[in-house]
Amino acid sequence: MALRNRVAIVTGASRGIGKEIALGLGRAGLRVAVAFRTNKLGAQKVLADLRAVGAEGLAVATDVTDPARVKDLIDAVAKHFGRLDVLVNNVGDFEWKPVVESTVEAWSSIIRSNLFSVFYTTKCAIPLMRRQHWGRIINLGAVGAERAFGQAKISAYSAAKAAIVAFTRSVALEEAGNGITANVVNPPIIDEKELSLEEAQRLTDVRFPVGRPATGRDVGEAVRFFASEEAAFITGQVLNVTGGWML
Repeated sequence: MALRNRVAIVTGASRGIGKEIALGLGRAGLRVAVAFRTNKLGAQKVLADLRAVGAEGLAVATDVTDPARVKDLIDAVAKHFGRLDVLVNNVGDFEWKPVVESTVEAWSSIIRSNLFSVFYTTKCAIPLMRRQHWGRIINLGAVGAERAFGQAKISAYSAAKAAIVAFTRSVALEEAGNGITANVVNPPIIDEKELSLEEAQRLTDVRFPVGRPATGRDVGEAVRFFASEEAAFITGQVLNVTGGWML
Protein backbone atom coordinates (compact mmCIF):
# COMPACT_ATOMS: atom_id res chain seq x y z
CA MET A 1 0.00 0.00 0.00
CA ALA A 2 2.94 2.35 0.58
CA LEU A 3 3.61 2.32 -3.16
CA ARG A 4 0.05 3.14 -4.18
CA ASN A 5 -0.15 6.02 -6.64
CA ARG A 6 3.59 6.27 -7.08
CA VAL A 7 4.64 6.37 -10.73
CA ALA A 8 7.06 4.08 -12.56
CA ILE A 9 8.58 4.01 -16.02
CA VAL A 10 9.58 0.61 -17.39
CA THR A 11 11.53 0.68 -20.64
CA GLY A 12 11.03 -2.14 -23.12
CA ALA A 13 7.79 -2.99 -21.33
CA SER A 14 5.71 -4.23 -24.27
CA ARG A 15 6.87 -7.84 -23.91
CA GLY A 16 9.03 -10.31 -22.01
CA ILE A 17 10.72 -9.33 -18.77
CA GLY A 18 9.69 -5.70 -19.15
CA LYS A 19 6.04 -6.64 -19.36
CA GLU A 20 6.25 -8.76 -16.21
CA ILE A 21 8.07 -5.97 -14.37
CA ALA A 22 5.35 -3.51 -15.36
CA LEU A 23 2.60 -5.87 -14.22
CA GLY A 24 4.38 -6.59 -10.94
CA LEU A 25 4.62 -2.88 -10.18
CA GLY A 26 1.00 -2.45 -11.18
CA ARG A 27 -0.08 -5.17 -8.78
CA ALA A 28 1.86 -3.33 -6.06
CA GLY A 29 -0.27 -0.24 -6.67
CA LEU A 30 1.98 1.86 -8.88
CA ARG A 31 0.86 3.74 -11.96
CA VAL A 32 3.04 2.50 -14.79
CA ALA A 33 4.33 4.13 -17.96
CA VAL A 34 4.90 1.38 -20.53
CA ALA A 35 7.79 2.60 -22.70
CA PHE A 36 8.17 0.86 -26.06
CA ARG A 37 9.88 1.47 -29.40
CA THR A 38 7.81 -0.27 -32.10
CA ASN A 39 5.56 -2.88 -30.47
CA LYS A 40 2.44 -0.74 -30.05
CA LEU A 41 0.08 -3.71 -29.98
CA GLY A 42 2.13 -5.32 -27.22
CA ALA A 43 2.12 -2.09 -25.22
CA GLN A 44 -1.66 -1.81 -25.57
CA LYS A 45 -2.01 -5.38 -24.32
CA VAL A 46 0.12 -4.56 -21.28
CA LEU A 47 -2.12 -1.55 -20.57
CA ALA A 48 -5.15 -3.85 -20.66
CA ASP A 49 -3.41 -6.26 -18.28
CA LEU A 50 -2.57 -3.37 -15.95
CA ARG A 51 -6.22 -2.30 -15.90
CA ALA A 52 -7.18 -5.90 -15.11
CA VAL A 53 -5.09 -5.75 -11.91
CA GLY A 54 -6.52 -2.35 -10.99
CA ALA A 55 -3.55 -0.24 -12.07
CA GLU A 56 -3.41 2.88 -14.20
CA GLY A 57 -1.07 2.83 -17.17
CA LEU A 58 0.26 4.97 -19.98
CA ALA A 59 1.93 3.74 -23.19
CA VAL A 60 4.69 5.97 -24.57
CA ALA A 61 6.57 5.33 -27.80
CA THR A 62 10.24 6.23 -27.50
CA ASP A 63 13.78 5.34 -28.48
CA VAL A 64 15.98 5.21 -25.40
CA THR A 65 19.13 5.49 -27.52
CA ASP A 66 18.05 9.02 -28.53
CA PRO A 67 18.51 11.58 -25.71
CA ALA A 68 15.92 13.94 -27.21
CA ARG A 69 13.27 11.22 -27.28
CA VAL A 70 14.19 10.16 -23.75
CA LYS A 71 13.53 13.72 -22.58
CA ASP A 72 10.18 13.60 -24.38
CA LEU A 73 9.39 10.34 -22.55
CA ILE A 74 10.17 11.76 -19.12
CA ASP A 75 8.27 14.98 -19.90
CA ALA A 76 5.22 13.02 -21.11
CA VAL A 77 5.12 10.92 -17.95
CA ALA A 78 5.58 13.96 -15.68
CA LYS A 79 2.83 15.83 -17.52
CA HIS A 80 0.40 12.91 -17.39
CA PHE A 81 0.98 11.71 -13.84
CA GLY A 82 2.54 14.79 -12.23
CA ARG A 83 5.52 12.90 -10.81
CA LEU A 84 8.05 10.11 -11.33
CA ASP A 85 9.14 7.78 -8.54
CA VAL A 86 10.58 4.62 -10.08
CA LEU A 87 12.71 4.15 -13.18
CA VAL A 88 13.35 0.65 -14.49
CA ASN A 89 15.89 0.35 -17.31
CA ASN A 90 15.13 -2.93 -19.02
CA VAL A 91 16.10 -2.32 -22.66
CA GLY A 92 19.22 -4.03 -24.00
CA ASP A 93 19.96 -5.39 -27.49
CA PHE A 94 22.65 -7.97 -28.21
CA GLU A 95 23.99 -10.18 -30.98
CA TRP A 96 25.79 -13.51 -31.01
CA LYS A 97 29.09 -12.87 -32.77
CA PRO A 98 32.76 -13.13 -31.79
CA VAL A 99 34.72 -9.88 -31.59
CA VAL A 100 36.55 -10.50 -34.86
CA GLU A 101 33.22 -10.69 -36.72
CA SER A 102 31.57 -7.73 -35.01
CA THR A 103 31.17 -4.51 -36.94
CA VAL A 104 31.81 -1.08 -35.49
CA GLU A 105 28.20 -0.20 -36.19
CA ALA A 106 26.82 -3.24 -34.34
CA TRP A 107 29.19 -2.74 -31.39
CA SER A 108 28.18 0.91 -31.08
CA SER A 109 24.48 0.06 -31.34
CA ILE A 110 24.68 -2.52 -28.55
CA ILE A 111 26.59 -0.16 -26.26
CA ARG A 112 24.08 2.63 -26.92
CA SER A 113 21.13 0.33 -26.31
CA ASN A 114 22.46 -1.18 -23.08
CA LEU A 115 24.58 1.58 -21.54
CA PHE A 116 23.95 4.99 -23.05
CA SER A 117 20.20 4.49 -22.67
CA VAL A 118 20.62 4.04 -18.90
CA PHE A 119 22.60 7.27 -18.69
CA TYR A 120 20.02 9.20 -20.72
CA THR A 121 16.99 8.04 -18.71
CA THR A 122 18.72 8.38 -15.34
CA LYS A 123 19.97 11.89 -16.06
CA CYS A 124 16.44 13.02 -17.01
CA ALA A 125 14.68 11.23 -14.13
CA ILE A 126 16.85 12.37 -11.22
CA PRO A 127 15.67 16.01 -11.10
CA LEU A 128 12.03 14.86 -10.71
CA MET A 129 12.98 12.41 -7.98
CA ARG A 130 15.05 15.02 -6.15
CA ARG A 131 12.01 17.30 -5.89
CA GLN A 132 10.19 14.56 -4.00
CA HIS A 133 13.28 13.45 -2.04
CA TRP A 134 12.27 9.93 -3.05
CA GLY A 135 13.24 7.77 -5.98
CA ARG A 136 14.16 4.29 -7.09
CA ILE A 137 16.41 3.57 -10.07
CA ILE A 138 16.59 -0.10 -10.99
CA ASN A 139 18.79 -1.24 -13.84
CA LEU A 140 18.81 -4.68 -15.39
CA GLY A 141 22.24 -6.21 -15.70
CA ALA A 142 23.24 -9.73 -16.67
CA VAL A 143 24.49 -12.76 -14.79
CA GLY A 144 28.01 -12.11 -13.55
CA ALA A 145 27.98 -8.40 -14.47
CA GLU A 146 29.20 -7.43 -11.00
CA ARG A 147 32.27 -9.62 -11.56
CA ALA A 148 32.84 -8.31 -15.11
CA PHE A 149 32.22 -11.89 -16.20
CA GLY A 150 32.90 -12.31 -19.92
CA GLN A 151 30.94 -14.59 -22.23
CA ALA A 152 31.98 -15.60 -25.72
CA LYS A 153 30.16 -14.01 -28.66
CA ILE A 154 28.44 -11.29 -26.61
CA SER A 155 31.40 -9.08 -25.79
CA ALA A 156 29.68 -5.72 -26.29
CA TYR A 157 26.67 -6.82 -24.24
CA SER A 158 28.86 -8.19 -21.43
CA ALA A 159 30.99 -5.04 -21.36
CA ALA A 160 27.93 -2.79 -21.24
CA LYS A 161 26.32 -4.76 -18.42
CA ALA A 162 29.50 -4.65 -16.33
CA ALA A 163 29.63 -0.89 -16.91
CA ILE A 164 26.00 -0.59 -15.78
CA VAL A 165 26.98 -1.98 -12.37
CA ALA A 166 29.71 0.66 -11.95
CA PHE A 167 27.39 3.39 -13.23
CA THR A 168 24.62 2.34 -10.86
CA ARG A 169 26.95 2.38 -7.87
CA SER A 170 28.15 5.87 -8.82
CA VAL A 171 24.56 7.09 -8.99
CA ALA A 172 23.82 5.41 -5.65
CA LEU A 173 26.64 7.37 -4.01
CA GLU A 174 25.72 10.66 -5.66
CA GLU A 175 22.01 10.50 -4.86
CA ALA A 176 21.87 8.78 -1.46
CA GLY A 177 21.42 12.12 0.30
CA ASN A 178 18.49 12.95 -1.97
CA GLY A 179 16.39 9.95 -0.97
CA ILE A 180 17.14 8.13 -4.23
CA THR A 181 18.41 4.56 -4.36
CA ALA A 182 20.00 2.83 -7.35
CA ASN A 183 20.35 -0.93 -7.69
CA VAL A 184 20.87 -3.65 -10.28
CA VAL A 185 18.85 -6.81 -10.90
CA ASN A 186 20.64 -9.51 -12.88
CA PRO A 187 18.11 -11.71 -14.69
CA PRO A 188 18.69 -15.31 -15.82
CA ILE A 189 17.89 -16.90 -19.16
CA ILE A 190 14.15 -16.46 -19.69
CA ASP A 191 12.17 -18.84 -21.88
CA GLU A 192 10.90 -16.98 -24.94
CA LYS A 193 7.51 -18.67 -24.45
CA GLU A 194 6.97 -16.33 -21.48
CA LEU A 195 5.94 -19.05 -19.05
CA SER A 196 3.75 -18.13 -16.13
CA LEU A 197 5.13 -18.87 -12.67
CA GLU A 198 2.56 -21.66 -12.29
CA GLU A 199 3.63 -23.24 -15.60
CA ALA A 200 7.32 -22.98 -14.69
CA GLN A 201 6.74 -24.69 -11.35
CA ARG A 202 5.42 -27.74 -13.19
CA LEU A 203 8.51 -28.05 -15.36
CA THR A 204 12.11 -29.16 -14.84
CA ASP A 205 15.16 -27.28 -16.05
CA VAL A 206 18.57 -28.71 -15.18
CA ARG A 207 20.34 -25.41 -15.90
CA PHE A 208 18.96 -23.99 -12.66
CA PRO A 209 19.81 -25.61 -9.30
CA VAL A 210 16.31 -24.76 -8.04
CA GLY A 211 15.09 -27.21 -10.70
CA ARG A 212 12.66 -25.17 -12.76
CA PRO A 213 12.84 -22.61 -15.56
CA ALA A 214 12.99 -18.90 -14.80
CA THR A 215 10.11 -16.56 -15.55
CA GLY A 216 9.77 -12.85 -16.08
CA ARG A 217 7.70 -12.70 -12.93
CA ASP A 218 10.70 -13.91 -10.89
CA VAL A 219 12.60 -10.85 -12.10
CA GLY A 220 9.57 -8.60 -11.64
CA GLU A 221 9.28 -9.53 -7.97
CA ALA A 222 12.93 -8.55 -7.37
CA VAL A 223 12.34 -5.21 -9.08
CA ARG A 224 9.20 -4.65 -7.01
CA PHE A 225 11.22 -5.21 -3.84
CA PHE A 226 13.87 -2.66 -4.83
CA ALA A 227 11.04 -0.21 -5.58
CA SER A 228 9.48 -0.68 -2.15
CA GLU A 229 9.74 1.29 1.07
CA GLU A 230 11.29 -1.78 2.67
CA ALA A 231 14.33 -1.38 0.40
CA ALA A 232 14.96 2.25 1.38
CA PHE A 233 18.30 1.39 3.05
CA ILE A 234 19.55 -0.75 0.16
CA THR A 235 21.47 1.04 -2.57
CA GLY A 236 24.34 0.31 -4.94
CA GLN A 237 23.63 -3.41 -4.75
CA VAL A 238 23.39 -6.21 -7.31
CA LEU A 239 20.77 -8.94 -6.93
CA ASN A 240 21.15 -12.10 -9.02
CA VAL A 241 17.73 -13.60 -9.71
CA THR A 242 19.07 -16.78 -11.24
CA GLY A 243 17.83 -19.78 -9.26
CA GLY A 244 21.44 -20.56 -8.38
CA TRP A 245 22.58 -20.59 -12.01
CA MET A 246 26.29 -19.75 -12.53
CA LEU A 247 27.08 -19.18 -8.86
